[in-house]
Parts: sequence; C-alpha cells; structure tokens
Amino acid sequence: MKVLDALLQSLGDHSCSVSGVYVGAFQTAVTTRSTGLASTGRRAHSCNDEKHGGVKGAGQLLRQDALALARLSLSEEPVEASIGLATINSLLTVDDSDVQTLGAFELLAQKGRGKNVAVVGHFPFAGRLKEVVRNLWIVERNPQPGDLDEDEARRVLPDCEVVCLTGTTLANHSFEDLIALSQGAYVALVGPTAPLSPVLFDFGVDAVCGAQVTDAEAVVRHVMQGATFHQIRQAGVRLSTLTKR
Repeated sequence: MKVLDALLQSLGDHSCSVSGVYVGAFQTAVTTRSTGLASTGRRAHSCNDEKHGGVKGAGQLLRQDALALARLSLSEEPVEASIGLATINSLLTVDDSDVQTLGAFELLAQKGRGKNVAVVGHFPFAGRLKEVVRNLWIVERNPQPGDLDEDEARRVLPDCEVVCLTGTTLANHSFEDLIALSQGAYVALVGPTAPLSPVLFDFGVDAVCGAQVTDAEAVVRHVMQGATFHQIRQAGVRLSTLTKR
C-alpha cells in the first residue's frame, strides 16, 4: 500500500531497538522509543495451517530492529500487520502542540451535525452520533444488527459528507479502496491503530483521532491481561486528534 510505504519512509533510516512486543486479545502494544498501540487483527477461523502460520519469528522479535518490525505492517497476516502498525505508532514523534485532546465522537459530532455520515467500523459512540447527524450508516466487516456489510461501502460512501474510517483499515489494507470512495467528504481516521502522522493528509485524510500512551507499564499490563481499548484507555492512554491545516 502506498500509504504504508509513505508512513514507513517518514520514520527515516535511524532505527532503534525493540524492548517489548505484547499481543493481547484485543490490543497489541510495541515498545521502542515509546509505546504504541494497534488493534489486534485476527482471521475468521481459529486454526492456522502452514500457509497462515501466525507471526514469523515469534519468540525472537526483540532481536529485530524497530524499522524491520514496522515493515510487518505490509504483511497479509493480521497479527503481523497489527505488530507493524503498533511499531509505527511507537516510533512516531508527536509534538503535543500539534494535537488536541479531542475524542473522535466530539470531532464527528461537530463535523457531521445535520449531514450524511458513514462510519466504517462499529465504534461505541455510534448510537450517540446517530442523534446529531442527518443519516448514519455503519459499515462493518463483521456486522452487528443494523450495520451494513463491508460490500455496501461502495453504495453509501460516495453520498456521504463525513466519513469515519477505523485505523484498522491500514492493517487490513482496505484503506486505499475506502478513501477512494470518500472523495469530497471530510474524512477522519479513528482508533488506537491510527498513526498521528501528517503523512496521512497526503492521502485524503482530514483528521486523525488516535491514542498516545501516557503510562506504558499500566497499558502493557492491561494489554497482556486481555483488556479492551476502553479498559486500556482508563489505565494510561490519552485520546489525541491531529487535524489538517
């Protein structure tokens, strides 16, 4: 993916060591310069065959340098891609003066009031958002009652004025197809997987609502004990929003 290539290139040539890789049931954390998060990807089935054998080199990942680990974001293996995105997030240098302590719901409610809005990914704030927008469509790879299947994105996204894309579209490599369907809309990339990087603005994103780890020890402990992002957020994560100027 061009967007992932650009994100990897933005990290530069100066890598660093990897001090921790933690793959939990819901979130993945990687510690390099800082600790970065990404939602843990998984296949639809629970058994792996030889072709889909999980993470290559598992047990030895701390021997890799951080840039090599970040390139796992290009992998078609969901867990590897999650590790790669978490590594990218751990390597980004985010200037606090460039971000707002603003959550995705607040941004989308502001931008989407009275408008047609699509949310790709079933976020907890969807019910509240429906109360302030004109029409809300939720597109999901694993749809819940009332959601649209991901194949419906081609029908609804071109008619929306505001589109919210989950950051996991980078990990599952659907981002570029979805952003192409969202031309003309205000696009926010949302969730702990979303890198707080201005590189994304070159690919049609207007705002990134991501996560910054403020208490790495607590966050890692929660990740490894199967915590959801809501639980991890309470343990030591700040919601931050980077907007296109």
